[in-house]
Amino acid sequence: MPTNKEIVQGAYEAFAAGDVPTVLGVMDDDIKWTEAEGFPLYSGTLVGPQQIVEGAFMRLGEIGDEFSVNPTRFVAEGDTVVAVGTYTWKQHSTGAPAEVQMAHVWTFRDGKIVSFEQHVDTLKVQERMS
Repeated sequence: MPTNKEIVQGAYEAFAAGDVPTVLGVMDDDIKWTEAEGFPLYSGTLVGPQQIVEGAFMRLGEIGDEFSVNPTRFVAEGDTVVAVGTYTWKQHSTGAPAEVQMAHVWTFRDGKIVSFEQHVDTLKVQERMS
């Protein structure tokens, strides 16, 4: 059975490959997905995989072209995994590359992800969207 850290690492790999069903498969049906206050797409908490797909995943292109999540470090303790890394994209208006540091906090129960918290400098995201 994979560890919580391995599950999160696999979810990022699946997301990068466009394999959204695999990502959703590690989530609890009632997962609470919280975006940082001031994040340009929305702020607050989405509940359940369908809201996450519609409210988050399908809207990432609004930030910029070729949006990607690039975790570089994982820290795990008990039921919590923290991923630290960057978001990168190309600005819509100029095509210039943009990058912002991020941290994601994942919480597990019974082998499923029950919550996600995004931590990011939302002002930098907004400034680098143009």
